[in-house]
Amino acid sequence: MATLTSFRSATVVQFTRRFLGALALDAATFEDVEVDRRAGTQAAMVVLVACIAAGFAAVGSTTMALSTFIMGAASALFAWAVWALMITTIGIHLLPEPETNSRPGELLRTMGFAAAPGVFYAFGVIPSAAPFAFAVASLWMVAATVLGVRQALDYRSLGRAAAVCIAAWLLTFGAIVAVGLLLGRSVS
Repeated sequence: MATLTSFRSATVVQFTRRFLGALALDAATFEDVEVDRRAGTQAAMVVLVACIAAGFAAVGSTTMALSTFIMGAASALFAWAVWALMITTIGIHLLPEPETNSRPGELLRTMGFAAAPGVFYAFGVIPSAAPFAFAVASLWMVAATVLGVRQALDYRSLGRAAAVCIAAWLLTFGAIVAVGLLLGRSVS
């Protein structure tokens, strides 16, 4: 029993250290997550918490709180998944460097922890704070993702990682707009 308790304690400490390291944009944290195949569950938890925070932000002052929360959280998860797919495709297959030797799992783990600043989306529940919270959390998440991509794909420069993330973001934005337009037409 004591061994299980100490294992859980060590896991919580490790998760907290990684979460805070991702928030601090610490390259060593992303390197640690990249090489630890067991970090996938922790990375998924970070994405889930960020999506829940986005759900709270979507609620704001609406009266349809539960449906708005679910739609906000689901939209954030969809956007993250599409962005991750685009970054994986562009970074591994279209713009690799000679040193790039990465598997999608490594990249998804680093991108999962790069979602850590998304917890601050929750401040968007305050209508007057929403634009500021969204802008700061989004830019912080992009910076963390650029760093995570650089580490996972073994890029020499942040510039290439930024180019991959920006190209993927533009494609993701286009996909989300297209889905929104299609859903809008099907509702009317």
